[in-house]
Amino acid sequence: MIKVENLQKNYRDFSLNCSLEVAPGTITGLIGPNGVGKSTTFKAILGLISVDGGTVKVLGKNADSLTAEDKQHIGVSLSESGFSGYLTIKGIISILKQMYPAFDKAKFTAMCTQFKLPADKQIKDFSTGMKAKLKVLTAISHNASLLILDEPTTGLDVAAREDILDMLRTYMEEDENRSILISSHISSDLEGLCDDLYLLHNGSILLHEELDTLLNTYAILKVDAAQYNALDKNYILYRKKENFGYTCLTNERQFYQENYPDIVIEKSTIDDLILMVIKGEKR
Repeated sequence: MIKVENLQKNYRDFSLNCSLEVAPGTITGLIGPNGVGKSTTFKAILGLISVDGGTVKVLGKNADSLTAEDKQHIGVSLSESGFSGYLTIKGIISILKQMYPAFDKAKFTAMCTQFKLPADKQIKDFSTGMKAKLKVLTAISHNASLLILDEPTTGLDVAAREDILDMLRTYMEEDENRSILISSHISSDLEGLCDDLYLLHNGSILLHEELDTLLNTYAILKVDAAQYNALDKNYILYRKKENFGYTCLTNERQFYQENYPDIVIEKSTIDDLILMVIKGEKR
């Protein structure tokens, strides 16, 4: 669905250089702290900014060669975009009908009712959660085969975030060939959603892994100085000096469980992974 190779974009104080791929039938997450290049990557994929190097293919074509008909198959929600605050749901329906021949008015209206989005109220008077739900609903309303969603759950409470994630799960269940590229700095939102994750930091991909592998084989080791010195470090990816000794990230949890039964070994969460890769020292 998407293949990005050596994408380069240079600003005065920031440079992006990354590669990633979104396979058919998968949900791929792009994670990392704010300001590391996630939105820039999305804009480059969508052709909203010029790039300084690399190639971007979307739906099998160069991104800058997509026709208006090709773009009908892409649903987009960007953090900085949205409809005029003076529109209502009824006004948005009129716009979507003109923009997308495959727009499903009945389904869109039903989902607006399901998520309690008032038809006659101006969007500027919607809550933050209501606006976020509306953006995702418009992205999935025209039978797109690819969704590109930039931080769709930012600033929302737990209930609103779960509503959006449920929308996306249903969207994928309806057609096994659909794909989603989604960015977030709220890692818990992605743990139950994505098939694989890319970790982006300072414009570069530092790690790419399938989610099941991250959750089942990665681990955090907590060891004192003596234990650290005695460790086989072949499977230590990153380490961080602590008051008690070291915290280490490994992708071979079972190896350390079997060979070092006396050390503290904890399952790695996505937050652990981000902190260790960003703040730790690579082995």
